[in-house]
Amino acid sequence: MIAIKLFWSFFQIGLFSIGGGMAAMPLIQNQVVDLHHWLSLTEFTDLITIAEMTPGPIAINSATFVGIRIFGIPGALIATFGCILPSCIIVSVLAFIYFKYKEMTVIQGVLSGLRPAVVALIASAGVSILRLTVFGESGFSTQSLNYIAVLLFASALFVLRKWKPNPIIVMLGSGIIGGAIYLLV
Repeated sequence: MIAIKLFWSFFQIGLFSIGGGMAAMPLIQNQVVDLHHWLSLTEFTDLITIAEMTPGPIAINSATFVGIRIFGIPGALIATFGCILPSCIIVSVLAFIYFKYKEMTVIQGVLSGLRPAVVALIASAGVSILRLTVFGESGFSTQSLNYIAVLLFASALFVLRKWKPNPIIVMLGSGIIGGAIYLLV
């Protein structure tokens, strides 16, 4: 019975947590603390800390943590599966619909309209990260310019464009070189 409650609780969390991990926290608190009393409020705050520290989505990390706490390893598997199942179902249905109707001009029009928006969102995030890295939080001024970051960025961009190596190797190399420079300076 506890396994079914665990699965159903995290299935609901996975289904209704739209907007990212932090948006899921009130849903998780409602299910785990208020409704089922599986954790105290203090334990829930510890859960948030652990879920944010570990790699991966907060809701899935929370499901794994609560599941292991309530029902051991099977509970972790059940809660995690309950949390990811709604997304798997929704993506599968959307993929089916896409492959069935992808030749329709309306679908092609919608996708053509979304492509520039997606590119713009990714570019915006990249420019924001670059600005923060190069100028810091103080804004655009020559006094706050991080010359080491600019040099590392320009060097990495040059290497990527000239020799086209694996980007992960370039990132690791830049991280090692940057770490060494910052330790020496």
